[in-house]
Amino acid sequence: MSVVQDTASKSFRPLRDGFRYAALSAALVLVIAACGGDKTETDPAVQPETAAQPAPVQAPAPAISAQVAAMSVDQLRDAARAAQTEQRMYAPASDNAMEYYLALRDKQPNDAAVASALTDLMPYALIAAEQSIARDDFAEAQRLYALMEKTDKSAPALPRLKQSLTDAQTSFAQRQQQTEVDAETEKARLAKLEEDRRKAQEETQRVAAERLASQQAQQAEAARQAEATRQAEAARQAEAARQAEATRQAEAARQAEAARATPATASANDLRAISTPSPKYPPEALRAGQSGEVLVEFTVATDGSVSAARVVRGTPPRVFDREAVAAVKRWRFQPVASPVTTRRTIGFKPGA
Repeated sequence: MSVVQDTASKSFRPLRDGFRYAALSAALVLVIAACGGDKTETDPAVQPETAAQPAPVQAPAPAISAQVAAMSVDQLRDAARAAQTEQRMYAPASDNAMEYYLALRDKQPNDAAVASALTDLMPYALIAAEQSIARDDFAEAQRLYALMEKTDKSAPALPRLKQSLTDAQTSFAQRQQQTEVDAETEKARLAKLEEDRRKAQEETQRVAAERLASQQAQQAEAARQAEATRQAEAARQAEAARQAEATRQAEAARQAEAARATPATASANDLRAISTPSPKYPPEALRAGQSGEVLVEFTVATDGSVSAARVVRGTPPRVFDREAVAAVKRWRFQPVASPVTTRRTIGFKPGA
């Protein structure tokens, strides 16, 4: 944590130095006025009452508290989500989404989701810091400035915010020197300051949560519409495939019906084989000692040649189909009066 503290101290050194310079300048004005306004010599034993000086500005705490920095990656991720859900965007200190995400980014610098979350939270932290300055709540403004500076040191709003904080602290110090505030008034002011801070944080974070929720809802709706489009396209393609298959089946049925309607003048009994060479045995099946059979349907043309052949059933499927059809297409029969379609079972057995 020493490295983090050094970094935070360096980040706020200009603010601290500016405040001290303003306080010293104001004190010097009071001393000069006292010396010039009253020429009466005073007893050296009697010391003049020292004008009340504003308390020195304390160095701001690190942007990330020690307890948050000590949390694991999973603890930080869960805590950040819970804080964002419960509208603790940047406050209270040590228990807000922005601080958890910064600690998570330190542990996982390349996490795009963390970077995006911090970018979304920056505008709300800036608004809260400006409101804190307007309330003279410089400790809270410095804490928020440290969060924003750690989030993005090059953010365009930081120089202006830093100058506003310095000017407000200087003005406040001058007002403190000019106005005597009793303890009860100061206590009431601090109590009101705390109440105003709480209300402002609640309202600002509520608005921030609503905006983030709206953004997330829009992203979810876009994703839903994209999924609906994808599903509709898939359904369209499936329907087109179904219609194509229905058309193919209808055409096959039409051709089958036409074939059945064609009067046959010859039958399978009229076929007289001239040459029926045996099929080749598939090498893979032969090596495996695999046997089987294929039922082939084929048509014998009028000249006795086989004009068409197809597999009706293969056992086992697709092992012997090709060789069975190739063999049948080489068969020759005696000429017939009209084409004849018939079926034959061709067996395959090793060693046969």
